[in-house]
Amino acid sequence: MSKALRVGITGGIGSGKSAVTERLQSRGIEVVDADIVAREVVEAGSSALEKIAQHFGKEVISADGNLDRAALRRIVFSDPDQRLWLERLTHPLIGESIAQQLATAASSYAVLSSPLLLESSQRDFVDHIVVVDVPESVQISRTKARDNNSEELVRAIMAAQMSRDSRLAAADTVIDNSGALAELDQQVTALHEKLLRLSAAR
Repeated sequence: MSKALRVGITGGIGSGKSAVTERLQSRGIEVVDADIVAREVVEAGSSALEKIAQHFGKEVISADGNLDRAALRRIVFSDPDQRLWLERLTHPLIGESIAQQLATAASSYAVLSSPLLLESSQRDFVDHIVVVDVPESVQISRTKARDNNSEELVRAIMAAQMSRDSRLAAADTVIDNSGALAELDQQVTALHEKLLRLSAAR
């Protein structure tokens, strides 16, 4: 028997990946969230966090000893060299943890949710790519409301991500999340049924 289908779910910032993955989790599907893994590898006391503090200074460490993600984000999204340094440190650690979690997933198919799925070697972990898509104006308004970020910062984050056209070109399935939640529910139901069929056919 071949291993379960591995599905990558991605989308630009503010596209609503988590709304899709939450609906799949409620159906018993195991989801590995790359954002959660990225937080775990830099937890207080980790060697990665120690290296980040040495490189960027104490201003990226909050009073409780955890990473001040907002402070770090401001630095790395205004300086590509600093972002590259951070990625070289964290990406191998994140990849290792993701591979381990996908290997032990026991559901009909397993999901990797990652904003950097298509920009990194993480795409090698998956067999089928789902892109959650919204217009860029929706990305900006949702992210500003959710994270209380300036439009300038949101646009800088979007500029650092793969372009919308490139993401859509790489997709095996596209979920349009610009409408009402009822429309999203219908699309996720259809996606789930499709993925069950693809997994059963392996």
